[in-house]
Amino acid sequence: MKGPCHLSDEGGVVALCGGVGGAKLALGLQHLLGERLTVIVNVADDFEHLGLHISPDLDTVLYTLGGLSDQQRGWGRSDETWNFMEALKEIGGQTWFSLGDRDMAMHVERTRRRLSGESLTAIAIDIAGRFGIRSNVLPITNDKLSTIVVSTEGELEFQRYFVGRRCEPAVKQIRFRGAESARLTQEVLQALDADDLRLIVLCPSNPYLSIDPILAVPGMTEKLRAARVPVIAISPIIGGQAIKGPTRKIMDELGLEATNREIARHYAGLIDGLIIDTTDAEGAADLGIDVHLAPTLMTGLQSKIALAEHALMFGDSLRTKHKEREKGPLSGGVS
Repeated sequence: MKGPCHLSDEGGVVALCGGVGGAKLALGLQHLLGERLTVIVNVADDFEHLGLHISPDLDTVLYTLGGLSDQQRGWGRSDETWNFMEALKEIGGQTWFSLGDRDMAMHVERTRRRLSGESLTAIAIDIAGRFGIRSNVLPITNDKLSTIVVSTEGELEFQRYFVGRRCEPAVKQIRFRGAESARLTQEVLQALDADDLRLIVLCPSNPYLSIDPILAVPGMTEKLRAARVPVIAISPIIGGQAIKGPTRKIMDELGLEATNREIARHYAGLIDGLIIDTTDAEGAADLGIDVHLAPTLMTGLQSKIALAEHALMFGDSLRTKHKEREKGPLSGGVS
């Protein structure tokens, strides 16, 4: 943190977020903060399919915060039907990426509005309002940004790897096409520069597939390093395993240990503290960063709200502890 900051429970919070795992924490934060929460969402999973602009992470966040997500599948809309996919299969269309009938409305309307000249940000803000979402939901950029998985089967666009090949090819490298020319939106910059900002949270999304694309947009890491408020991350690792998605598999294939130490190393220089699960308390004092222990497995709504409360409490404690300290090597305390 650069210089003094004002302690206030009424300040805003910015959360960097991917899809399912990050959206769970965002929901807990929204219950506590309402309009004081801004969720900045990864868009490197976006792709064109059947002539439509698909934004999987952005839609997951919108559906989750709007109370419309499918609780059983963990993605898509609730009360979904699949008549479109069945009809598409009958005529020999591509069915490797499932699009529900209700979900299709989002993609058709987004594509129409993009072709008419509206930005992805403007569309997301409008739809969030129509869903009754109190928080601010912002894509990290309006520019084209794509996750490319360099695998044992060659280069695969993310959805071809994640959905089409079900994460089966071994990952050798991950890169973000278009990152060098992508720009942070004015709305994102305003949220990060807000005078009343209280905390920045890196949600427990996949660090390599969900958070890194956000950090790859020029200027984002500089914003985190220069932040006048605490920047904390919530580890997606519990007992050496990732609860959702291919995080553990990817870490193994990249030669990385699936530990909280590796998560702390990955975010070194960007965060002031790390929240890890209470079951991983042993060795927490040796991570070289301020650590807060909390139950990080989010199941029902109350567990999501509880973890959000821990994040706010931890952030406020760091503001008190480090408000005069510039960001650098930290004391490594455990709370």
